[in-house]
Amino acid sequence: MRIAIAGGHGQIARRLSRQLADRGDLPLAIVRNPDHVADVEADGASAVVLDLEDTDAETLAARLTDVDAVVFAAGAGPGSGDARKDTVDRGAAGLLADAAALAGIRRYLLVSSVGAGSEPPAGTDPTFVAYLRAKTAAEEDLRPRDLDWTILRPGALTDDPGTGHVRLGPDIPRGEVPRDDVAAVLVALLDEPLTAGLVLELSEGQTPVPAAIAAALEPED
Repeated sequence: MRIAIAGGHGQIARRLSRQLADRGDLPLAIVRNPDHVADVEADGASAVVLDLEDTDAETLAARLTDVDAVVFAAGAGPGSGDARKDTVDRGAAGLLADAAALAGIRRYLLVSSVGAGSEPPAGTDPTFVAYLRAKTAAEEDLRPRDLDWTILRPGALTDDPGTGHVRLGPDIPRGEVPRDDVAAVLVALLDEPLTAGLVLELSEGQTPVPAAIAAALEPED
């Protein structure tokens, strides 16, 4: 598969590129900074240099030739202000969806966040409130689109080595999760088209990733 990854120099994205390349897929990393091209190429990805805050859907779609699926893994980052959390975490996610539709790409994975989908509780750090509201808006924009989307909401991210074991489902206890395992779940979601239309939360756990994906597809009692 040829997989385009928005936010291609991010920590989850680079892990995803390496895992895809290691098994023979063709990751395409969309990066804003030309200085990041060498890094993503070292991961096994080809690079597209394009600022998702300063382009349009037609321009982006033209760079998605022969792409089978897109993954939105971009983020404004912890040092950014509220405005960029909106333009990146919400606006760029919608732009990628627009471009995917123009390019005839149906599969879309959105990396969101645990806590998205509802208003943050009182006392939440204002910066994190802005982040969660942007992620919620991105989810709400994606849901009605005629795309085969899956929304993944990881818990608190760590740089611990991945275990290949997770907890995955529509409503699970919150917890941490290694970025390695987030990438592994994204790969597994790309392999399972029946996960389209699901919103899944993710944390560390005891279930192997393939079994966790299979369990997420089981009908609820």
